[in-house]
Amino acid sequence: QVHVVESGGGLVQAGGSLRLSCTASGLTPDGYAMAWFRQAPGKEREGVSCIRRTGIETYYLDSVKGRFTISRDNAKNTVYLQMNSLKPEDTAMYYCAARETKYDLCSGVVGFYTYWGQGTQVTVSS
Repeated sequence: QVHVVESGGGLVQAGGSLRLSCTASGLTPDGYAMAWFRQAPGKEREGVSCIRRTGIETYYLDSVKGRFTISRDNAKNTVYLQMNSLKPEDTAMYYCAARETKYDLCSGVVGFYTYWGQGTQVTVSS
């Protein structure tokens, strides 16, 4: 059984930093793509960043480029999202997603992923 669990969200002032973590249990350590999505109230869920099973980061939402960095530790079945220079518009529920694949790819599209976590709230105050 696969479980995806996020952690690390919280309340931070604008300009601050947070690091989100996501652990996926029940999956082969280097056999899945992972991604971070976010959803603000009244808005659609959007892809923030994704990383291939080999650790190559592939996609960043334009508005987070240069501020957010995705990484993964396959030995720990964990993916991270380091978020720096946070802005109030980054406020959202952040979700982690995973998909088993034998190919070295990932996607920022919601429908690509099979497994989802429950989300962790990030709130950035101005």
